[in-house]
Amino acid sequence: MDTLEALGEIGLGSRLKRLSDRLMKEVQQIYDDQQIDFDPYLFPAFYKIASQDGITNTTLRESLLTSQPAVTQTINKLVQKGLVLLNKDLDDKRKKQIMLSEKGNALLAKIKPLWQVLDETVKEHTSFPANSMLEHIGHFEQHLNSGSFMNSVKNKLENQKTIYISPFQERYAEEFYNLNIEWLETFFYVEDFDKEVLSNPDKYIINPGGHIFFAIEDDIVLGTVALMTAEDGAFELTKMAVRPDQRGKKIGQKLMQYCIDFAKENKFTNLFLYSNTILENAIYIYRKFGFIEIPVEPDSPYERSNIKMYYPLF
Repeated sequence: MDTLEALGEIGLGSRLKRLSDRLMKEVQQIYDDQQIDFDPYLFPAFYKIASQDGITNTTLRESLLTSQPAVTQTINKLVQKGLVLLNKDLDDKRKKQIMLSEKGNALLAKIKPLWQVLDETVKEHTSFPANSMLEHIGHFEQHLNSGSFMNSVKNKLENQKTIYISPFQERYAEEFYNLNIEWLETFFYVEDFDKEVLSNPDKYIINPGGHIFFAIEDDIVLGTVALMTAEDGAFELTKMAVRPDQRGKKIGQKLMQYCIDFAKENKFTNLFLYSNTILENAIYIYRKFGFIEIPVEPDSPYERSNIKMYYPLF
């Protein structure tokens, strides 16, 4: 006999605690199977920090409705794992702003698709009629005990390989070079300056405030794109390239949409690109996404470019 079930409503707290522990164990197993180094108990804080452009310890505690020692312990664990950074608040030096590190952003990009699968699966296994909370809990526990919950998650992950977008990581620097060189050799030609920039992405793109993103599947780079800083908060969308055997799978469009969303979220003043009209399919996609043609300045930085376009962010 299940003692907690027999206790009925008076055992609700213990029943919820058991269910919580069971779910945490199941989710941890899923993370491990997917080779994702993450503690599900850190999820609420990590998720909240990821949704903010810097958040204080106090604000995090108030949003999670938990104790200060608990929040401090969680933040310390995230810091130890290298997932968050603590920066001094510009307005109040006594406070610290908590934000994701480069490693944290990379993990976020990888783990988001899994969260979506978990969300869908939980909804599927909890959407049934019940006369009481205890009855509802009982039904869900049956799904967990039978293994149907875990199997459903695994089937979704196996049947739907997920492409996620990752920020720049040094281990992908060679892929950034190789993909762009291949693209240039296929459609144009490679100049010495191309090799210089592509060989030193930190120097020419990341350190000046730019960004590089990669489309990843099964830890394999399928495509890449960069956002290079320009004047007055503007960014150039450039260095987009996709593996030859992956073209036609809309990977470039995924990268494009990600850059547009990133520009809006980070309040870029302008987003523009240079291209060439011989790339008819690319120009079609740019227009499809809302890019508008504008005149190319006489001193354009690219000899191979004969068209310039911008995206109306506002």
